[in-house]
Amino acid sequence: MAIVEARGVSKSYNGRTVLSQLDLSMGDGELVCLLGPSGCGKTTLLRIIAGFITPDSGTVLVGGKDVTALPASARRMGMVFQSYSLFPNMTARDNVRFGPRVNGVAVAEQFRRADHLLEMVGLASHSGKYPHQLSGGQQQRVALARALAVQPQVLLLDEPLSALDAKVRAQLRDEIRRIQRETGVTTVLVTHDQEEALSISDRVAVMNEGRLLQVATPAQIYREPADGFVARFIGAAAVLPGITEDGAVRVGEITLHADAARQHAGGRAVDLFLRPEHVRLEILNGHIPAGAVPADVGDITFFGSLTRVRLTLPGGHGIWADLPSEHAEQFKPGSRVLARWDASAPRVIPRG
Repeated sequence: MAIVEARGVSKSYNGRTVLSQLDLSMGDGELVCLLGPSGCGKTTLLRIIAGFITPDSGTVLVGGKDVTALPASARRMGMVFQSYSLFPNMTARDNVRFGPRVNGVAVAEQFRRADHLLEMVGLASHSGKYPHQLSGGQQQRVALARALAVQPQVLLLDEPLSALDAKVRAQLRDEIRRIQRETGVTTVLVTHDQEEALSISDRVAVMNEGRLLQVATPAQIYREPADGFVARFIGAAAVLPGITEDGAVRVGEITLHADAARQHAGGRAVDLFLRPEHVRLEILNGHIPAGAVPADVGDITFFGSLTRVRLTLPGGHGIWADLPSEHAEQFKPGSRVLARWDASAPRVIPRG
């Protein structure tokens, strides 16, 4: 059953379209990430769902009920902002019980919920501290507990981790997923961080210029991008423009084998999409076997156990190869190598 639905939602500001006829539904207990570049409309969509912004057209439904005209306070939603927004004059415990108190919940139940949720987010021993006495990560945990204290039907998270350093962000990301699973609350999370979206969501909704380009599981988004924008935006990938030709793709002066090209008629303009983990490298010893392509080694970037090698193909097109670092040591910038991949690896996406 869809708990949250946006149907035909559109929004413009000063003649600029921010959202255009957007449709999205979220199931019971699902965590959906709205992912896209800055200005793509993801926060606007979240705030329309929350009730902070009224759409120009379209409807928002929660549990099958049209809530488009309801104020935010009547929608049974909890929201966590990037900036924490805690009350500075209240302890962590009082911040968490604020929502239940405003809603008329009995005092004993207010404290029970606050203590339970602070324990859930790992801050039971900090319940008496004020926001200025807590780290950024701890403040965001309090904000999450406060949003859950009203027992929301939907939890909305607006870039909740972007103000934190990388290590704390990764830890809190995992905590959000754990807590979301424990509570079973349907959750919508806005982010521009693809790693964050892919690691914790049940489905990812990729947005650009006010439109939903693809809604799918993280694995589907990564392996089967719907178009060139999704392919470029998600993960590292080479996207090479070419023309289908006899079960391959002609890219400039070279022909690249790709099984997926057989699904398209010859002469079709396409993008060939190739992930760096699919590319293998060999030393070039004069002979170029079938299925291999000569390439010049460019920048080499060390990532610990993994090294990324930048390659330039004939005609100037660039691709990457991700190799175990001990294997990558034999390749030097400026050297010429053979690049190859399984013909089943590339994805071929029609253009236009």
